[in-house]
Amino acid sequence: MIAQAPKAKRIALTGVTSGCGRALLQEFADAGHQVAGCARSADKIQALQKEYGEPHRFHVVDVADAAAVESWAQDVLSEAGTPDFVVNNAALMNETALFWEVPAEEFTQLIDVNVNGTAHVMRAFLPALIEQGSGVIVNFSSGWGRSTSPEVAPYCASKWAVEGLSQAVAQEVPPGLAVIALNPGVINTPMLRKCWAESALAYPNPEEWARQAAPYILQITARHNGQALSVA
Repeated sequence: MIAQAPKAKRIALTGVTSGCGRALLQEFADAGHQVAGCARSADKIQALQKEYGEPHRFHVVDVADAAAVESWAQDVLSEAGTPDFVVNNAALMNETALFWEVPAEEFTQLIDVNVNGTAHVMRAFLPALIEQGSGVIVNFSSGWGRSTSPEVAPYCASKWAVEGLSQAVAQEVPPGLAVIALNPGVINTPMLRKCWAESALAYPNPEEWARQAAPYILQITARHNGQALSVA
């Protein structure tokens, strides 16, 4: 018997223009899945739309803006249908510093993207996933969402919040859905180099990481609901 090809998935992905998000986009698209991506850079979003075209869709969205996220979600739902996966990847890292030396505005901006952005995206898509009766929300956490280090207190706080938010919402969704926090591991991205400098070079780049991470994400199902997972 000839094995059937896996069904193409609809994937909503934030932070799609750089780092892990950009690498995941490539892997998902190459595997035949349909991606609706967003990020803040208009130039980069325009370039992605030109490069990938239909059925992929890309929008300029600041995930810290609840109204913008809601508008994006409605566009995705009407143009591409309800996603099978919603991947909250967009995040910021603070400039490494002792907590009391981190400016209040920098702390607020990081929380707005990493925590509020994750919440806005979940809030915008969950009603449609519930109506569909299925769907997986993957909220990117970090090793620093399950441990701590000095000089990255704002980032740790945000990722611990993502872990708690994910586990609590997982208890609220009906059967058939999953909300999970995912530790992607250590990846050599500009964000990591911001705090680890040259030490980041010892770790996989986003493209290498995504070859393992993309299929790992796509195997997450409702049975994983509420779990704290890690890309091995």
